[in-house]
Amino acid sequence: MKILSAIRVALVALTAFAGATLSSASHADEGTVSLVIYKAGWIIGGSGGSGTLTFRGRVYPLSTGGLDYGLVFGGSKTVLRGRVSNIYRPSDVAGVYGAAGAGLAVGSGARAIVLTNQKGAVLELSGRQVGLMANADLSGLAITLK
Repeated sequence: MKILSAIRVALVALTAFAGATLSSASHADEGTVSLVIYKAGWIIGGSGGSGTLTFRGRVYPLSTGGLDYGLVFGGSKTVLRGRVSNIYRPSDVAGVYGAAGAGLAVGSGARAIVLTNQKGAVLELSGRQVGLMANADLSGLAITLK
């Protein structure tokens, strides 16, 4: 009887350990993102750029592109850095991020933005924008892994 009880306790402990290990592996993780985005337009605008994702000790190259529609005038370069959360693998950062906004950049200015894609990845970025850009538009930013 004592042997059966000991085996039962060992099985319960093993099951609890396995459950804790599997549940911690299924939690979303976060990483850091750096992007350089060039934007230009007249009514309809476009953007493109590149960057990196650092996730679980590895660096992954990214490319960006997008379209803007509305009041768009000028050109700018934006350098953004921040974190991406709610991702399980590097490919979760890839996707389309949408935003509606307005802004004016003459010379140099600060920029901060929070975006979410269709996979639930959340980008929290801040940085500097340089150029002459006026906008009141709907825009989309697509990020892909290279």
